[in-house]
Amino acid sequence: MEILPFLVLPFLASLIITGIHAYLGVHVVERGVIFVDLALAQIAALGATIAILVGINPHGSGAYWISLGFTFLGAAIFSLARTRRGHIPQEAFIGIAYAVASAAAILAMSKATGETEHLKDMLVGNILAVSWPEARRTALLYGVIGLFHYLFRRKFLLISIQPREAEAQGVSIRLWDFLFYASFGFVVTSSVAIAGVLLVFCYLIVPSVGAMLFADRIGPRLAIGWTMGTLVSALGVYLSVVLDLPTGATIVCTFGCVLVLMFLVHVMVHHGRGARELEGARSAAAERGEALHEPGEQPVGRRR
Repeated sequence: MEILPFLVLPFLASLIITGIHAYLGVHVVERGVIFVDLALAQIAALGATIAILVGINPHGSGAYWISLGFTFLGAAIFSLARTRRGHIPQEAFIGIAYAVASAAAILAMSKATGETEHLKDMLVGNILAVSWPEARRTALLYGVIGLFHYLFRRKFLLISIQPREAEAQGVSIRLWDFLFYASFGFVVTSSVAIAGVLLVFCYLIVPSVGAMLFADRIGPRLAIGWTMGTLVSALGVYLSVVLDLPTGATIVCTFGCVLVLMFLVHVMVHHGRGARELEGARSAAAERGEALHEPGEQPVGRRR
């Protein structure tokens, strides 16, 4: 029990990240831009590297705003890359942006060797080291972004789920895409500094994918995603401290294990439901005096 006070703040930070990322993950999965957070995180890291290169304190507000500015540039690129005909997948542009930003960051770091440890911390993260002021600022920022998405939820969901319908209604796809990616950039820039790239990716994608195994509507998917994120966060943080393991990697592996269990449950439920439906169809056919045959099998005629 002595360990519980030490785990309160990391668990609270995990809940804050879960709240916004489980929702944004629904949009990301529906849009098919699975690796957009990795690309934006790498673009943000490039901005931080440039800030260091020009002599700005990496722990100051100046480096944060430069990093955020680079993220907005990435948001503009991704919103313009969404073509009407879709002959080039948007994910291709996201992958290219990630590769170019990674290479540019490597080139910049080769000229700013003194502060590269800060960039490593930004990408790896250490959620156990989060402070109360940092948690409060992050909660306030995510609250504002969550309110923004709630007020304009119909447009965001329509563009993510039914883009053709949104275009038919005259919605400016590129404008709302930019607003989505820009708000997403605020979240990624802050979350990566706390939890690291891999953990942020899991919080974004895994709860949404797990929820899709059991629900089709947005409401139930969000409820399942938030529940999964909360339970995995608590278990992952606890295991990392008890087993003396890196927290971020432990939570990522916990997400993977829980997702595998959810998939197995989904398979068993789906198989059981299919077997019951087949048995019900056979019973109904037997009552009518008909033979239910497998696909490709010729039906047996009745004897006269």
